[in-house]
Amino acid sequence: MDVLYIDTLTYAQGKMYIVASEEGLVYIGTPNAPFVEVEVWAKKPFKGYSFQENKEKLVPYVKQLTAYFNGQLTEFDIPIHVKGTPFQLAVWDALKALPFGTTTSYSDIAQRIGNPKAVRAVGSAIGANPILAIIPCHRVIGKNGKLTGFRSGLAMKEFLLQLERA
Repeated sequence: MDVLYIDTLTYAQGKMYIVASEEGLVYIGTPNAPFVEVEVWAKKPFKGYSFQENKEKLVPYVKQLTAYFNGQLTEFDIPIHVKGTPFQLAVWDALKALPFGTTTSYSDIAQRIGNPKAVRAVGSAIGANPILAIIPCHRVIGKNGKLTGFRSGLAMKEFLLQLERA
């Protein structure tokens, strides 16, 4: 049976679960959410995996995320292992290409992936993003410049945007 390694990351806004496979980081939880959130999420993309708490395996991820949350890192170089549909993967790749400290709109992402009419589908793919900050979905805002939905809540989205503006 394959294993997903878990640990908690503590930072200024609280704590969150982080999860990795042998191939890379697979999930960053919602701040201060219970572990059941991780269990529910993992059932689809990682069905049949078991969880194992393992701080040592997650050290590189904790180190870079901590540096990012402390304003000391602008670019991640840790491996990720995301599973999604081809459309979701295309959207997540477009998000990873967004420069630190910038924002864009859902329609701009739809244009970037060559599917300008898929704005709602882009929103759904962004909402399914399993890796907060590293796949920077917080950088996507409404075309009118307003903050829009975010899996981890608008307060977290604002925190991440402010962090990148500093």
